Amino acid sequence: MAALLLASRPASRQRLQVLGISAPPGSGKSTLAASMVALAGQQGLRAATLSLDDVYLPAAQRQRLASQVHPLLATRGPPGSHDLALALATIAALRQGRPCALPRFDKLADDRLPPQHWPRAPAQLDLLVVEGWMLAAGAQHRQALMTPINALEREHDPDRRWRQWCNQRLAQDYPALWQQLDWWCFLQPPGWEIVLDWRAEQEARLAASQQRAGMSRAALEHFLAHFERIGRHALATLPCQAALCIELDAQRRASGMTWNGFTPPGRSPAC
Repeated sequence: MAALLLASRPASRQRLQVLGISAPPGSGKSTLAASMVALAGQQGLRAATLSLDDVYLPAAQRQRLASQVHPLLATRGPPGSHDLALALATIAALRQGRPCALPRFDKLADDRLPPQHWPRAPAQLDLLVVEGWMLAAGAQHRQALMTPINALEREHDPDRRWRQWCNQRLAQDYPALWQQLDWWCFLQPPGWEIVLDWRAEQEARLAASQQRAGMSRAALEHFLAHFERIGRHALATLPCQAALCIELDAQRRASGMTWNGFTPPGRSPAC
């Protein structure tokens, strides 16, 4: 799949190409991005990855949002939990050809790593692969926010304050980042229901690699409830917006693909 994505990127006169991979949690996008970087290196390209997961706001800033706006904002992941200024500044530095430290986030500690532990991208980078679970997603219509989508929203957001705030952030703040993408693809799972299984497998691998306890399945289910609204919205809208949509089977293998051309991220053409 990495070879297909590299080969399908459009010709560009820009020195740096920014390619995006959008897919639900646990779908393998980080592994795919790393494979693309490795393959690009074999082709003589200087390449690096940047994940939306690596530009989450530090825990202290999310706690302030939880106190000032809504308690659910303490949880990383939904719109409004990212440091968009950091992401944009990083991409700007790379486009200018400057060496740059790439932010990294420790998911098990639920906090950003100190800058001295960030890897450095080389000067004059040729390819940046940006990946994220809500990459290129647009905001929902206000009417769609009226009905709770799960127990988390019913019990912890009965007045819709959290989901409206997140939706507003998605409408106003994220398009500036989405517009940095020169090309992007969407990995489409069989349905949202499989995301919990995939994310549980990912959590087990992460915990084993770092020799620390990860989240239980029950904790993961609660965690993913914060993602469900935008995740389902992405599944309904992004397949026909991405330049390339790759359908995944239950084992995360490509089972089909659709070429759409390029639609500016955040727009919602009729599928």
